[in-house]
Parts: sequence; C-alpha cells; structure tokens
Amino acid sequence: MTFQPRATAARALVAGAAIALLGALAPTAQAQQSFQLKFNHVLGPKEPYHEGFLNWAKRVDERTKGRLKIEVFHSAALGKEEDILEQIRQGANIGQNTDSARLGNYVKGIAVMNGPYFAETIEEVAKVADSPTVKGWVDELATRHGLQVVCFDWVQGARHFFTNKPVRRPEDLAGLRIRTPPAPIWQESIRALGATPVALAFGEMYPALQQKVMDGVELVYNNIPAGRFYEVLKYVNETRHIMLVNFEAISAKWFSSLPPDYQKVLVEECDKAGIETSKLIMEKLEKDVKADLKKRGMTVVEDVDLAAFKKAGEKAYEVLKISDAKQKVFQEIGKK
Repeated sequence: MTFQPRATAARALVAGAAIALLGALAPTAQAQQSFQLKFNHVLGPKEPYHEGFLNWAKRVDERTKGRLKIEVFHSAALGKEEDILEQIRQGANIGQNTDSARLGNYVKGIAVMNGPYFAETIEEVAKVADSPTVKGWVDELATRHGLQVVCFDWVQGARHFFTNKPVRRPEDLAGLRIRTPPAPIWQESIRALGATPVALAFGEMYPALQQKVMDGVELVYNNIPAGRFYEVLKYVNETRHIMLVNFEAISAKWFSSLPPDYQKVLVEECDKAGIETSKLIMEKLEKDVKADLKKRGMTVVEDVDLAAFKKAGEKAYEVLKISDAKQKVFQEIGKK
C-alpha cells in the first residue's frame, strides 16, 4: 500500500528532473541544428553586390561553424522579386535583395526612401537607419506582414538616366519611355521627373532597348557594363535622381526560428558586408565604370540642372500622399 505512492513520487521526481535537464539542454540542441537560407537577387554574377552577398554568406558560415548557410542565387534564378517576397511572407527560408519601393506595397510610408533626392549620400542613409519613424516601418513589416529586414546598409549608388539623347532638364525627358520596376513610388518618380515610366523586369531591358520598345533606362553606373547596355545606349545623364538603398529581407517567421546568437550573426555580417560593398561602389567602382563607358563611346552629360529635377521630383511625394512622411523623417535626421 505504501509502495505505489513512493513509486509514483519517484517517477514524478525522475520525470521532473528529465524535463529540467531537457530544458537546460534545449538552447544547446537548438544551436546544433543546421539552417539554410536561399538568397535571391536580380543582378548578374559580375555585379559588386553578388560578391558582397557571397562575402556575407562566407562570414556567416564561418561564425556559425557551418550550421547557418546562405546560398546566393544571382540573375533572379529563384524567380521574380515580387513572387519571392510573397513566398517570404509565407515563412519560406528564402531571402531577397529588394528596395523600399516594393516594400512600400506593404507599408506605404517606407516608400519615401525610394523617392527623388530623398537620401543623397551614404552618410544620410546611415542617419535614416536611426530614424524612429523608419524603425517603426521596419517593425511593422515584420509584425504585420512577415517581412524581416535583416539590414539596409546596402547602397547601390545614385541612379541616372541612360538614353540615346542628352538630358539636362526634366523637359528633355518628355515622350521618352523609360524602364522602371513595377512599384508606385518608382513609377510616379519617373513620371514626375518628365518621362513615361514602363514597368519591365530587369532581365528584359536589353532586348527592349535593342528593339526600340524602350527609349532608355534609369540605373546605377555598375548595372551598365554588367548588362552591356553601352551597346544600345549613347548617353549617361547624371541626374542622381534616386540614391538606391537596398533592403535584405527574409521571413520573420523563419528568422524567429533561429537561435538568438545566429540571428545576431546574420544581422551583424549583413551590416558589415553592406557597408563594405557600398563604399567600394561609391568610392571606386563608379569612377572606374564611368571612365570605361567613356572609352566605349558613351557621352557623359554632367551639366544637369539638378535644382530643376529636385523641384520636379516633389510631385511624386504629393501624388502618393507621402509628403508628410518624408518631412517627418527629414526632421528626425536634420535634413531640410
């Protein structure tokens, strides 16, 4: 009669100890798990971003002793950017190099970061990252839309218009069909600056220009040699109308499944690789590409009326009703 209670108590004691032991070992067991992120971007294998993403992957692999691996896919090998973002929202272990224009489809205000002359230097981009308003938008992307921004220290450079006629003022763009990505802020920005925006996938630009379906593109310098656009375009018009800030987005659900120390490694190495790549582009590669394009016969138009373009660009913010959001961030970072 006395044995059963003792046996039950003993079993309870053993079970309790086992549960406690498992609880103590859980973090270690989780850390021993292996995780893989398939990371997609639309740029070619010769772009500086691709090398930067490979560096990010290598460092994450080293710091986690191979238990968190990033496999990088260039040239949109995993699919269209918009489709990938939706897969990410569903919790897939996929990442995408994207921009605030596309993220603005989920959180409207963040699109201002892709507007005309919003940020004009790497230093301003760094200030924007500390803006309480921007931090709020990033949090909303994760909590309401399942899109975890790992970092946005990746600055691809200033975008210019590449055409077959010189462009110095907004009116010079009148009637020109310019390729843009399919996002409202991008479309309205190009329209406000004077051109007719036409949404087209990155990989479809060259044949569209070759067949004269498109009159030009607006890209950063480093996109031109990689896409051989110097073969079908004559002029580089230095409008500097958008400082292209890129976001590295992954699934918020997948990110939360990682051990905290892996989350930290993923973010820290993303920041580090982004800053290194951005400085390489802005301080060296842009100058090298510019000189190379001149050798290939392209004419660089430097005497652009930037004041006229900046004034014209304000209309994009007004049309999309995000002027207030822009002014709020400007106040927070001390920009007029």
